[in-house]
Amino acid sequence: MVGKAVVVALGLALIGTVRAAGADEKRARSLAATCTGCHGTDGFSVGAIPTLAGIDKECIVALMQAFRRGDRAATVMHQHARGYTEEQIEALASWFASRKLLGRQDASGKDPCRSPDADF
Repeated sequence: MVGKAVVVALGLALIGTVRAAGADEKRARSLAATCTGCHGTDGFSVGAIPTLAGIDKECIVALMQAFRRGDRAATVMHQHARGYTEEQIEALASWFASRKLLGRQDASGKDPCRSPDADF
């Protein structure tokens, strides 16, 4: 009987974890939607602004922190970066990193992780 109770408890914990992960995914996607105007749907840019989809999480976090500190030139990104918490930046970075290019190319031709003067 104790074994059955443990299995039920573990199952309920797993369901809670899956639901929490789903909620986190929805929150991150909602945050990412604010980037659509410049960086394209799901981070796939079709213009001069770099694509965010598929960029390493660590790179996005570092770029956002540089914008926040004013270490990286920007027109509006420093304002956006200052508006997010660290947790939100981590969520955005994870979400965009999880988007794969799947044969798509970055229309801007810029790599914001390797080019300090590339607009973000």
